[in-house]
Amino acid sequence: MRVMLKGKIHRACVTMVNIGYEGSISIDKKLMEEADILPYEKVHVLNVNNGTRFETYAVEAEPGSGEIGILGAAARLATVGDTVIIISYSHVDDAEARHVIPRIVHVDANNAITRTARAAGTIVF
Repeated sequence: MRVMLKGKIHRACVTMVNIGYEGSISIDKKLMEEADILPYEKVHVLNVNNGTRFETYAVEAEPGSGEIGILGAAARLATVGDTVIIISYSHVDDAEARHVIPRIVHVDANNAITRTARAAGTIVF
């Protein structure tokens, strides 16, 4: 088995932090759908501003809201305005791994989708 990139939301802007929440990352439902991330799915979050990386699970935020909320203990790892990359992976056998084409979702400063790409830069959106 190999762990392969399945979906990525590239360079999203953190819109809120809430240390009092039990934990996770809230993501605009439209972004989750485009990146093929399910509610409660494990994701890696890479903070471009400070270099931190952490794992958590995704929860849906209002569709079209542009929300990217860092919740719970991870709220200490980001501030509003930070740029993050959100990544999901899949476990696939070796033969299937050679044909994985991840979904890459590019967003603007307000976390609105600007384009969705597949491997080799093929534009889907």
